[in-house]
Amino acid sequence: MAYNELYQYSVVSALMEGLGETGLPYKDLVAHGDHGLGTFRRMAGEMICIDGEVYQMKSDGSIIAIDSSAAGTGTDVAPFAMVTRFRPSITTNFAFEDKQGFSDALSRLFPKSKNRYIAFRVDGLFQSVAVRTADGQRFRHEKLRELHRRQTTYEFTNVRGSLVGFRSPEFLQGVSVAGDHLHFISEERDRGGHVLDCKSAGEIRVSASILSTVHLELPGDDDYNEAELKLDSDGIRVVEG
Repeated sequence: MAYNELYQYSVVSALMEGLGETGLPYKDLVAHGDHGLGTFRRMAGEMICIDGEVYQMKSDGSIIAIDSSAAGTGTDVAPFAMVTRFRPSITTNFAFEDKQGFSDALSRLFPKSKNRYIAFRVDGLFQSVAVRTADGQRFRHEKLRELHRRQTTYEFTNVRGSLVGFRSPEFLQGVSVAGDHLHFISEERDRGGHVLDCKSAGEIRVSASILSTVHLELPGDDDYNEAELKLDSDGIRVVEG
């Protein structure tokens, strides 16, 4: 794929319905991009792809590096992921007090991007980052709302690391997560998760680019084909924070 084209496997509405058993092999995923996020089989933890490396952030607070070059098995799959070959069109520095402050600042950088995707990365020192991780499905087709009730939350203070994420258009809620979807990983690669809130420690480096070309691959298995996929916008906002 060319730089700054979005590749997405499956849709968020499928996760909401509990479709987490099958997915795209990791080795195929990284062939499409070096920057992104997603989840793992049975939604066990949070995925971050940074500098071409894939990490699994687990509910017990641990992080493991994924060998995405291995041939893999049926368990080495992502039921949902978004990646791109990231090449920022803007790199700047600004401070933000919270997640909404970051979102507002990103909107000022790209004032004509309401109906397009944005990929972004934030690197440096954070005063605080609040994250959550899911512990995975306990039975087949357990819905994402149920996993949300068991999520583990952490707050890191005075931590160096990176935010990786995407902004998706509002009209694509259910395909992607409308608005800003961010995952965090520490500089030491030992802490992280899905970002609920964040605050920079002064000005921090922000890189971003608009994505206008989107490649969406839908699963071909029977579970997906037979699922009754309906938009649960309120549910998505609850589980994604």
